[in-house]
Amino acid sequence: MKHLIVLTIGLLFSCAIFSQSLLKGKVTDKNKKPIANARLILQNTDRTCTSDSNGNYVISIEGRVVRVLIISHDNYKSDTIDTENNLTVNIELEFIYAIAKATVKGDNSATTYIGFQTVKTEVISAGELKKAACCDLAGCFETQGTVQPMTTNIIANSKELRILGLSGVYNQVLIDGMPLIQGLTYTYGISSFPGTLVDNIFVAKGTTSVLQGYESMVGQINVISKSTDKGDKLLLNFYANSFGETQYNINYRFGKGKWSNLISGHMVQPAQKWDRNKDGFLDLPQLKRYLFFDKIKYGDENKKGLNSTLGLRFLGEQRIGGQNNYNSKTNLGSMNIYGQKINYLQNEAYTKTAYRFNSIKKLTLIASGFMQDQKSWFGTVQYKATQKNAYANLQYELTWNGTHDFKTGISYRHQDLNETIGFSDTNLKRTYGGFYTKIENIPGVFAENTFKWKGDIITLITGVRADHHNQFGWQFTPRSMLKYDLTDKSTLRASAGTGWRTVNLFSENIGLLVSSRNVIFKEQLQPEKSFNWGVNFLQKFNKKHVEGYITFDYYQTRFQNQVFPDYDTDPTKAIITNFGGTSISNGFQTDISVKFHKIIEAKAAYNFLDVYRIENNAKFLLPFNSKHKVLLALSYLPKSKKWRVDFYAHWFGKQRLPNTENNPEEFRQAKTSKPYAIFNLQATKSWKKLELYGGCENILNFTQSNPIVSWQNPFSPYFDTSFNWGPTRGRELYIGVRYKPMKEK
Repeated sequence: MKHLIVLTIGLLFSCAIFSQSLLKGKVTDKNKKPIANARLILQNTDRTCTSDSNGNYVISIEGRVVRVLIISHDNYKSDTIDTENNLTVNIELEFIYAIAKATVKGDNSATTYIGFQTVKTEVISAGELKKAACCDLAGCFETQGTVQPMTTNIIANSKELRILGLSGVYNQVLIDGMPLIQGLTYTYGISSFPGTLVDNIFVAKGTTSVLQGYESMVGQINVISKSTDKGDKLLLNFYANSFGETQYNINYRFGKGKWSNLISGHMVQPAQKWDRNKDGFLDLPQLKRYLFFDKIKYGDENKKGLNSTLGLRFLGEQRIGGQNNYNSKTNLGSMNIYGQKINYLQNEAYTKTAYRFNSIKKLTLIASGFMQDQKSWFGTVQYKATQKNAYANLQYELTWNGTHDFKTGISYRHQDLNETIGFSDTNLKRTYGGFYTKIENIPGVFAENTFKWKGDIITLITGVRADHHNQFGWQFTPRSMLKYDLTDKSTLRASAGTGWRTVNLFSENIGLLVSSRNVIFKEQLQPEKSFNWGVNFLQKFNKKHVEGYITFDYYQTRFQNQVFPDYDTDPTKAIITNFGGTSISNGFQTDISVKFHKIIEAKAAYNFLDVYRIENNAKFLLPFNSKHKVLLALSYLPKSKKWRVDFYAHWFGKQRLPNTENNPEEFRQAKTSKPYAIFNLQATKSWKKLELYGGCENILNFTQSNPIVSWQNPFSPYFDTSFNWGPTRGRELYIGVRYKPMKEK
């Protein structure tokens, strides 16, 4: 009996030794470089491990069952491998570039490309930004067809970024993932961020993740600033155009150990006074801007422990425009000489601080805040405003079973906006002067799960958030996104979800303050709400000497409530109401991008927009939208990479304009604009440490005639600057220098 017991124990011990095995190997990239901190999970088990600094991993297994490994890393494309019962398996991962919750293929060449995200995301790389002047963020979209910069006030040259033919307020603009362009900062915010400070721009259509809020109703633009720990050590940039405007930029990066830092300075000095169309008004404003930016980073977000990024920005700006003889010191509020003067100071700070417990658990705090103080005159309208904004988001992340990435947390938003409007004349009998205050406190909770099936072949994101507005109560925002890789080169995407926002009427519709119209409020404004859905198909191709992609997408936005100033009913009034009827935007876009021999790049894009309302059973197109738009771009970069030439053209179809039939005949405008085309060209010469670039925008010198209604008498009831549907400043020549005296790291 004793021998039987000993034999039985021995057999069990032998079985245990046999059944307990170790699966090991090495994780590398395509160049055999070891990858540290890759997460490996044995499918359908709780067994997991992380690769070490040499890329090596070891994970215990049991039995002789089929063993499937799931491998993931924030900077590499996830993979799923059947080990086929081998005990040594080496793994290669494909590099991607991960930043600010957006993961894209690692390619910093001069191109726009489509990332790996579940939502279709166009990535405008740092190399792509060099194809045009890109003096500021508003000028960074010349070579792609999704985002359309639109001028909202031609006298002060304020701009917005439109997606799907809708006002820029409906897409969320983020700086390093932070909501810093809201309210007062919306009017001039996209023009205040210098292009030399931009590393990448991620452009997504449709509804996006609920993690960053409820406001991305038709899309999201996430602007990523230059890195603190890679890229140019020192960059000096000078730019000047044929109007006489000059810009100066400096970026300097340094660090030691776990710390790294990027400091940047930006200055704009005003152009000379130009009036090419002889309407008595300056073609562009006198602009002065001074900006200081500091970005500090500690630690590595992919390693266990604490990491943090802190950003600080200080901005001061002045814009002066109007009639040629306007003097901002003596003519403020004058009824004899029309002019505009805008002064504002803005300070902002943001941080992203995280603690990684292990390869599958992380806690992240994201917080930001800004203050702006603005003093301005628009003719006889005085506008003074201050704003304080605060935002915080505490998020817990958990990866489980290798197929789920779950995020949940709480958020809080605060906005304190105070506006004062007064008039220096009483002739126009405008009634909307006074004090406007808006205080918002919006706590929220959210949860989102990313489910991956069969590796990365199918990815489904489902999320929901609930936010409590101090005035409008609970608001719920559900969203879902699906990506299906039909093949390794064919991808189908779909998204659907809701969004909402509250209105900042004057800062988001600056034309109300500029024109002579009286602003009439018919009722209390409610939050704008919409439902958006869309589908996208991407086909990549890669032959011997040709590579590229073609995409097709369609998105529809349906508003449940929309606030849109009515300029048509009465030419002397802008009527503000809630519109709960049918308001729809249909957008179709197709893009094809081709690279030949890695020397010639060609791109074409076509947009079809049908943006309308139904009123009294009749369809009314919304103004200032080209139903048809075409982009053509061509780049030539020899193998030596010592010089390059970039050419691109935009063609815009006709646009409906606001109704002016009730104006006196001399102040009436056409019902639709003319189709027009813009052609731009740039050449760049490169040396080891120096780049010289120069170009011409609007080569054929096309300009819209009479963009200002009643320019002869800017104090009449019919004066209006909202009819700018095309270029107003004509041909522009420019030259610039980029100097990088220190070696990149």
